[in-house]
Amino acid sequence: MSPQPHEKRQTLAHRLLEVRLQGRAAVLKGHHNTNYVLRIGLPLAVVLGVMPFVRFKYRVPLKTVEVVPRIWRSEVDVLAVVCRHLREVPRGFAVQGDRSLHRYRRGIVLSEQNPHGPVDENMLREFAAFFVRTAKVPVKELPAPPRDWPVDGESAKFLHWLIEFTERRVHLPNRERFGDLFDQVGIPADAMAAFKERHLSLVSRRFVLLHTDVHRANVVVRRKGITVIDWELAIYGDPLHDLATHIVRMGYSPTERRQMVDLWERAMQAADLGPLTAGLHDDLDTYVDFEYAQSVYPDVMRAALGLPTEAGDEHFRVAAERVWSAMDRARGPLELKSVKDVDQIMEALRKWHSMDAVSAETTVV
Repeated sequence: MSPQPHEKRQTLAHRLLEVRLQGRAAVLKGHHNTNYVLRIGLPLAVVLGVMPFVRFKYRVPLKTVEVVPRIWRSEVDVLAVVCRHLREVPRGFAVQGDRSLHRYRRGIVLSEQNPHGPVDENMLREFAAFFVRTAKVPVKELPAPPRDWPVDGESAKFLHWLIEFTERRVHLPNRERFGDLFDQVGIPADAMAAFKERHLSLVSRRFVLLHTDVHRANVVVRRKGITVIDWELAIYGDPLHDLATHIVRMGYSPTERRQMVDLWERAMQAADLGPLTAGLHDDLDTYVDFEYAQSVYPDVMRAALGLPTEAGDEHFRVAAERVWSAMDRARGPLELKSVKDVDQIMEALRKWHSMDAVSAETTVV
């Protein structure tokens, strides 16, 4: 079967981009992708049907441990819908394979402008308005969810799907390499099963489009407001999950969290989306607890994988402090009686690091 026209365009775009990358391109690395920011020339602009010499972001996925669900294969397909309703979001273009090209949104990234500090009320209002706009995207226009996806409104089953994903796709597949480390830093072997048993029911809320990764590095601040970028982790589900991931990943203070929740609730009600706020406070706490509970796995693995081959005391201490923080945040959600101290975690990381190095050498041979 001969290639379809769109496949030919993607192949040609890929070749032109590879040539373009041999010149100058700013490199931005994230958890999931390496992003190359570059101006596209006339030939590529003709292939894509866009204005030439404007800046684009070329996204190349990193080979990383899977820690978050991706229910839609193509971010570009999701963006095709999102951009019709959230005009500020930059368009995406499929290139070859899993690579994609995105219009570069000018502005200041919030993580550069304000990496850790307090967020003022105007910014919180911007976030609340964004969640309303996202919730209004027509679900019928989105790609179909997986076959095992919970039925619209089955909020408890949606949460349980997330819990089971963490167990089946994050915890268990990584036990061979990280299992001893998980045990030694104090993650209970039945952490996810026990969490699920403690949260068997939630209030039913209509499912909507969720971004699920609204944090400072994904927010571009402009004069006319904010633009939320990077929609690769978008899913379809309970709106409280989106609010919870936002609260956790923004690192809000307790006061900011209360403000954000209040503004979100009022914005939803003002937009005739009041039913989405049903059971808000109790169920939001559940989703926040889940975020802290599930994050112990990726945080431990990232800390361990971030250790250099010739790691010294300071490397182990920084990694151990990162793991300790994750375990401390999960103390309540996982009902941990105690959390190991930094020195104990350092020792566990040293042991894992020495054994993993031996394993890697054996694999290479």
